[in-house]
Amino acid sequence: MLAAASLAALAAALPNPCHDPALALRCPDLVMAPPSHLRLARSPSRRHVVLRMENRIVNLGAGPAELFGQRVSLSEMRARQVIADAAGTRHRIVTGAELYFKSVPSRGGSYWKFKDAARFELWAIDLAAHRTTLVRTGPKLDYCLRDLDRVRPGPTVRRRRFFGACNQRAGTREVTLGTSVGWADVYPSTYPDNWIDVTGLEGCFAVVHRTDPAQHIFESNEANNVSSKIVRLPFKPGPQHCPRPAPVPPPAPVPPPPAPPPAPVA
Repeated sequence: MLAAASLAALAAALPNPCHDPALALRCPDLVMAPPSHLRLARSPSRRHVVLRMENRIVNLGAGPAELFGQRVSLSEMRARQVIADAAGTRHRIVTGAELYFKSVPSRGGSYWKFKDAARFELWAIDLAAHRTTLVRTGPKLDYCLRDLDRVRPGPTVRRRRFFGACNQRAGTREVTLGTSVGWADVYPSTYPDNWIDVTGLEGCFAVVHRTDPAQHIFESNEANNVSSKIVRLPFKPGPQHCPRPAPVPPPAPVPPPPAPPPAPVA
């Protein structure tokens, strides 16, 4: 087992310590579920048309997505990611993550949230449903990281919440945020900032949800952080009559190894 100082040094030198089998880390794997419960609405100012949607960050990894924050100013904390190794030793690793005490008046006050936990994007698409140009982004960025819905079964999935409700203690010096294995942090379509401005747009677009866009959480798999749904604007529920992505072809079969040459005759 590596000492904490050695692990910290390796983490600083490696692009992602979760990808080093020698470290044997139980890392999270954050997956953004596809956008759901889409509907048109008015922006808070009533001046724009917005596409509201539900979003959820699911942890499918071998360990929790856990951040430990320590205050550096009145409303900011610097956070380190907490990852356990195979022996159960917990290590705090610097990733650049930051927490902010964010005001959400319509939801009962202020909360400590992980900055840049997600990003909502609207992309133009071509006739093959490939994303071509980023058109708009939504204001939703920050998440508490919590255990809200248990979405996966399994012996390693906690039956009850471990990371509870969002922390609202303004004077706290330290805070821990996280999402356990098999659990999801969910925000309904009615939640503040869960929208993209679609004023004046017509045609087919891809609504993209991207988790951890700044890569401030080390994961076992960084390639599955994006989900999308193709919609026609102005949006109406039901068939969208837009191009569909081509199905992903199955992997090519691996040819069997060549047979060994016959043994020489004595």
